[in-house]
Amino acid sequence: MHGWATQRDTHLLCIAGRGRMGWQRASGYNWRALVEADISRWKRVIGDGLRSQTDGRQATEMAIAAKVLNHMLKRGRPEYVRIA
Repeated sequence: MHGWATQRDTHLLCIAGRGRMGWQRASGYNWRALVEADISRWKRVIGDGLRSQTDGRQATEMAIAAKVLNHMLKRGRPEYVRIA
């Protein structure tokens, strides 16, 4: 190497030292994956753009969309149970 480690090299060293699950906890990988899934769900259900033109109407549109999506998630989010 050139004396500096790439981000990939750092992650590989962490995986080697802590294992894959330890790396996921240390890097925040699981949290990022959950956020990406939520954004993907938002875009699938609500769409990827605002339809309103003014700031006030855009804020109202976002509030309604968030309330609808939260209601859907409350009704349909699976509950995971770890089996040891």
